[in-house]
This record gives sequence, structure tokens and C-alpha cells, in this order.
Amino acid sequence: MEISSMFHSIMALSSPLFSSSSSPSSFPTSSRKRPNIHKFKLQSSTSAATKITTDSIPRTEAGEFQNVLTDYVSPNSSNQFPVSRNDRQSAILQIQESSDLGSALPRLGETLKVQDMNVILRYFGKLSRRQELSQVFDWMQQNQKINVASYSSYVKLMGKSLSSVEALVMYKSIKDRSTKINVSVCNALLSCLVKNGKSESSLKLFTQMKRDGLVPDAVTYSTLLAGCAKVKDGYSKALELVQELMSNGLLMDSVTYGSLLSVCASHKECNEAEKYFQKMKAEGQSPNVYHYSSLLNAYSVDGNYEKAEALIEEMRSAGLVLNKVVYTTLLKVYVKGGFFEKSKELLKELEAFGYAKDEMPFCLLMDGLVKSGLLLEAKSVFDEMMGKHVKTDGYSYSIMISAFCRSGLLEDAKKLASEFEEKYDKYDVVILNAMLSAYCRAGEIENVMSMMKKMDDSAISPDWNTFNILIRYFCKEKLYLLAYRTMQDMHRKGHQPEEGLCSSLIYYLGKTDAHSEAFSVYNMLRYSKRTISKSLHEKILHILIAGRLLKDAYVVVKDNARFISRPAIKRFAVNFMRSGNVNLINDVMKAMHSSGHRIDQVASLGKQRSQVQPEKTRPIAKQCDVLSVSNRRNTNIQNGFIQVSEF
Repeated sequence: MEISSMFHSIMALSSPLFSSSSSPSSFPTSSRKRPNIHKFKLQSSTSAATKITTDSIPRTEAGEFQNVLTDYVSPNSSNQFPVSRNDRQSAILQIQESSDLGSALPRLGETLKVQDMNVILRYFGKLSRRQELSQVFDWMQQNQKINVASYSSYVKLMGKSLSSVEALVMYKSIKDRSTKINVSVCNALLSCLVKNGKSESSLKLFTQMKRDGLVPDAVTYSTLLAGCAKVKDGYSKALELVQELMSNGLLMDSVTYGSLLSVCASHKECNEAEKYFQKMKAEGQSPNVYHYSSLLNAYSVDGNYEKAEALIEEMRSAGLVLNKVVYTTLLKVYVKGGFFEKSKELLKELEAFGYAKDEMPFCLLMDGLVKSGLLLEAKSVFDEMMGKHVKTDGYSYSIMISAFCRSGLLEDAKKLASEFEEKYDKYDVVILNAMLSAYCRAGEIENVMSMMKKMDDSAISPDWNTFNILIRYFCKEKLYLLAYRTMQDMHRKGHQPEEGLCSSLIYYLGKTDAHSEAFSVYNMLRYSKRTISKSLHEKILHILIAGRLLKDAYVVVKDNARFISRPAIKRFAVNFMRSGNVNLINDVMKAMHSSGHRIDQVASLGKQRSQVQPEKTRPIAKQCDVLSVSNRRNTNIQNGFIQVSEF
């Protein structure tokens, strides 16, 4: 900001200012060293301040002019000109109403305190004006008008609009250690990660925060517990957090219990949910609607409607009002237990209370009917929902389209998919997958490509199911290389293909002489975090031998010889001795020997080849002679050397 504009900002304020009659001790040390600075004369006025020019301030050495100024106006200086509360409130209001924050913030922000800037931050946040919120926060960071409350408020107010990456970048930019390990700041960041579906990352970051000096509180643990509901092995991780919480001398409050009950329900730990619910009551804490609905959700795992109904009565006795979540969760219990008449009666109650204005209750019932093989009843519920013009996001369509596809009613599936396309211009990955599946099963390549284009145009990322649908379809249409490229995309996106699909694609690629592509698919599966079938190693070995990719075949044999049959290894060895890389023959011989295979015939082939290329293979011929006596002697291979000792 230009220095002159800074002075104009000061002059715009009508608050009492310093005059030349002030005691020298009231000025900064730097001004006392320069007596001429006192020519800078200000008169107190309630209407307008006397105009100040920069000519009255001496310019001594380069940079000193700015240093003198900073002593007066720096937000971190204790000698800043006092600004009245009314003036600060006026500046806050001007910034909030400004259509050009880029100019308003430098012009007015210098006169405000950090807490004033936090007021502006919360103002834009409550109005969900994310762009202005970010702009104000960035200015606060750049001008060091920021504190703990600024960081925590910003993260909370941005909500899901703040990506996990942006949140982590902001956190790493914090220089002050005390701010970085402040529990409010850390809690806000961990909550941001959990809300963005990065629960695993939040647990890892929490460990790092503790190393840096964070002292977690009950809110920290409740936040992390909520994330455990959505991660693998979440229940065991939740127990570890609870144990840590208690060892730190903290008590479980209602929020912590609520998060833990939700974790139990998500991971089908119904008995544990009951145990914690009773423990909570025994400690004198009164469960609220959220606690009851979480326990109801746990009962839905096995459709235990008797316990669910008893819990509803307990809620009524406690004077709690049953809301939409409770009724919908009870419906889920009935559906899971196969009590469809009770489900239909409860759905009518939901409609009477105005809780069935969207499709979710209908979808719960339809999904249960479909999974029980009652397709016609499910279609009847769907038609009833459509007749009542219930708001839909496409989930009901996806249930019915998928059901028709599984039942072989492809024309009905296509008809419903076309109907959705005509009526709605709103898609998500679930409905697109359902429509894609319908067209793939019907073998309509044009519609398949149309769905893929819609995904691109709508910026919808394909999920695991999308890739599986496409790969199976391309295999059915004998477009094996296209299926292979789709699997490559799937792998790059971080999705792990299932072994059955990989095995089928490997087989088809091998049949069409796409040997290197088949080996690539094998490696995708091999390096995934799962145990693969032993037979797959032998299957890829035969494909590699057929494609004369003997070096790759050697890698398969070397790493998996114990899973491969003797005939298959013998076939590999014979082919390698005849046409493999001559420099690897010795390694192949040792690999066969260490796996316990007889190598007499292979050794003779090695000697025959040495006669064709004597200058390169003479050492190999000698090695073959040594190895061929291993059936009569005790042979050990250590550190690449063959040691032979008589019995």
C-alpha cells in the first residue's frame, strides 16, 4: 500500500490523535532520535482531521521512513493511534457492505483489531459467501491480523467448501507453534478432514499433532470417533481412542457417547451399542434423540423390531418427540426384518406427518422388496411414489433399473432409463451406473458411450462399480484391449479390481496374443494388498511362455515356484534354455534347483546351446554339468555360488 494512502486512511478517522504537545516519552524510540518528527502536528477534531503531508516527516536513510511510520500504524505496535469503538464499527460495516473487498480491506482493515476482522469473517461465513470469506482470511494472513479464533472460525465456516488439501496447506502455513497445536485449531482441521471423507488421514494427522505437543480434549476424540464410522476396522480404532481418552483423565460426555453409538451401528456391533447406551444412562446422562436413533440403527442390522419398538416406547415415556430420522430408522428396521406390512403402515404414518416428501422412505421399502424377490411390489411402490410427485434425486430410478437388469427385464430397464433422461437433467454416479448397466446388458454401444459422455460433461468421477460394469461389458463384446485400458484407468484412480475380473481379462488377452497386457493386469493384482489365487501364477506363466516373454516368465517362476506345477516349470525351463536370455540361464538353473525340481533334461539342453554359442555359454555348460550331478550329491547354492560336497 502506498504510504500517502496510509496517511489518508488515518486522516479519515475522527478519533483523538497525538499532538506535538505530547510528552516525548509517549513516542517511539525512533521518533525521539529524530526531533523533526514533532513537526508532524495533529489537531483533535470531531469532524475532520487536519490534512497531513509526508513532507513534514524527515527522510534520513533508505527504509527509515517506513520504519518510523510502522511505529505509529503497525497493527502489532503498542503505539498505534487509538481508534474509537464507533469508528471501528463504521469500518467493519463498510467492509461488510463493500462490493470491492480488494480496495476496502487495505483502506479500512489497518484501523481494525484482530477481533474486528474475526467479526467480518463470521459475517460472511454465516451468509455462506465463501468467496468473500476466503478473501478476508487471505488478507488477514498476509497482514498478520490473525489469531487462534481466526483459524478455527475460518475452517468451520468454510465447511465442505474447504477441501482437505486446502485445509492441510493452511495448517502447514502456520508458523507459530502455540497456534499450530492449539486444541481449537486442531479440532477444526480434524473435523474438516472427517467431513471431507478423509477419516484415515485425520487419524494419521492426529498422531502427528500429539507428537508436536497437542493436548487433545473431549471434542477432539468425539470428532475422530465420528470418522471411525466410515473407515475399515473403525470399531477397533474407536476402542483405542476411547481407551486413550480415559487414560488422559477425560470423561465421556453425551457427544462422545453419540459418536461411539454411531460407530457401533455402522460396524454392526449391536450388542456393544446396547452396552454403551446402558453405561451412558448408568452414569446419569440422559440420552437424546440422536442416541436413540443410533441404537435404532444398530437394531436395523438384523431387523430386531421387538427391541426397536420397545426403544420407541422408552423415547415416548421420556417425553422425546419422534422426528423424521427416528421414524425413517424404524422403517429401516422393519424392512431389514422382512416385515413389509408393518413397513407399509409406517410409511403411511410418515406421509401423514409430512416426513415422506422426498424419496428416501420409499427407496428403503423398494430396496427391501427387490432384495426379497418381490419385484412387482417394488414397482407398485415406485409407481405410487411417482403418482404422488414425490421429489426424487434419481435413487429410486437406480433401484428399479438395477432390479430390472438383474431380472433380465432389459426392455423395462431401458424404458425407465430413457424416462429419467427425458424428465431430469440431474445425474450422480449411482443413477448413471444403473443406466450404464442397463445399456451394457442390452448391448447398446451408442447409449453406453452416451452415458460415458454424460459422466464427463457432468464432471462425475467414475467409481469402482462404473469400471467393473464397463470392463465386463467390453469383455462381453470381445473388446479386450479396450477392457484392458479401462482397467488401467481403474488402477490409476486407486480402485482395486477384483481377482475374478482380472483372471478373466488375463485369459482373454492371452487368447488374443496380447501377452504383455495380460502380464500388466497380473501385476496390478499381484501388487494389490490382497492374497491372489495360486493357480493364477501358473496361468500367467503359460501365457508368457506362449508370447516368448521368457524374462518375465522367469520372474514369475523365481517368486512363485512353490505354487507352480512341475510340468509347467519344466516347460518354462525347456523354452528358456532354447531361446531365453543367455545371461540369465545360470539364474534359471539355480531357481529350478532351489525349488526342488529335477534338471537333468534341462541341463542337457543348456549344454547343447553352449555348443551353438561357445564364447558366451561355456561357463553355463560347466554349471549345467555341476547341477546335473545334484541328484547324486548334496548341492547347496549360497550367495550365487554353487558348492558341491560328496555324501
